[in-house]
Amino acid sequence: MFYEAKIEKQIDSVYLSDFFFLEKDNSSVYLKLFDDVKEEYLLTKKDFLEVNLDNMKIRIFKQGSLIKEVPILAKGDINNWGGSAAGIYKIIRGYKLGYSNIADVYMPYALHYYGKYYIHGEPYYPWGEKLESPVSGGCLRLENEDAESIFQLTDLNMPVLVIDKEKDYTDYKDVFQKPKVSAESFLVADLDSGFIFADKDSFVSLPIASLTKLMTAVIIAENVDLKRSLSIKQRMLDLGYGATEGLEVGKTFRTIELFYPLLIESSNDAAFALSWLLGQEKTINLMNEKAKSILMENTSFVEPSGFDPANTSTAKDLFYLARYLLNNRYPILEITKGNKVTSFGSVGFDIEKLWNKNIFIYDPTFIGGKTGYIKASKQTAVFLFKFEQRNIAIILLGSADLRRDTQKLYIWLQKNYFN
Repeated sequence: MFYEAKIEKQIDSVYLSDFFFLEKDNSSVYLKLFDDVKEEYLLTKKDFLEVNLDNMKIRIFKQGSLIKEVPILAKGDINNWGGSAAGIYKIIRGYKLGYSNIADVYMPYALHYYGKYYIHGEPYYPWGEKLESPVSGGCLRLENEDAESIFQLTDLNMPVLVIDKEKDYTDYKDVFQKPKVSAESFLVADLDSGFIFADKDSFVSLPIASLTKLMTAVIIAENVDLKRSLSIKQRMLDLGYGATEGLEVGKTFRTIELFYPLLIESSNDAAFALSWLLGQEKTINLMNEKAKSILMENTSFVEPSGFDPANTSTAKDLFYLARYLLNNRYPILEITKGNKVTSFGSVGFDIEKLWNKNIFIYDPTFIGGKTGYIKASKQTAVFLFKFEQRNIAIILLGSADLRRDTQKLYIWLQKNYFN
């Protein structure tokens, strides 16, 4: 139990074992997902707080036993910018009465576990009126009595496991003939179950180029007020190794507006300008911490654009980033398709004039994704597609022909599994 707590630095994410593959039967191989982490915690009799966004429950386990379960009244809207953050975190601090500058509300029995995100009781405005809404801005709202109970039963540094969606198993037949592509590494996997259809060296770390910008967008979305204004300065543009039409010194943009050149045209300038909001060092630190919290154990970021080949990851790790975007930051995927997400008003950039480098935007099965290229990485991609009712990721690193490789994998998948 604790009361007021102050910690200057965010606690590091919980680290897991390197065992990521789980066998469901003798032939099928599945990637570990968040509900598998829960099973690991229970087997090792770990004390932890589970937030299950799928069944809207918060549970506290001590020494492997459930000691408290309460319902979640409201969570963030995943189709909007307020989606709640999933992953593996720790309780950073707790307040008997917290305050949100963004929403201008008091939050009883508030537990801070990551970024802008809290578990708290029923919020109310300074004049005493309760905030009433079916969804939150991303925090997790409980009844006051339940929030107080959870507050009393938790401790600083207690692991917080936030499960976005429980694993949705579907039985697939085993296909031994795998496609041949030019990519040095690739992974084709079911985002809903973790089932691996095909892969090649998916554990090998390689430069990822502009796929980096997907994580840059996640960090800014989860740690900055997206309505906040930013004035463009020359020193921001000097870092970007590129030029973006409309992104000029002296112009002022809301944070959210810079996501469009970042994710559509893959603007390096936009990446560095956005990193200015938190400071580049802090932004990079948060990107690396976030990677660990969503199971990206072999990923390293050194700058926010992907221009530096020291930004590396694996196809397996990028699967987790793709799944996180789908279940928690869906507006980012919408922007990669060239769509406007107008939650915070109009967009200052003319989207029609931005060159969309995400090559499958006209495919009706394309959910979203991102491409990248530098000489050291060759062509890279994270693509999400809808096959019937399943969400599938196709991830390629070190490709000599991204479009051809993706089409070969897509056709192979359709022919063997969704025909």
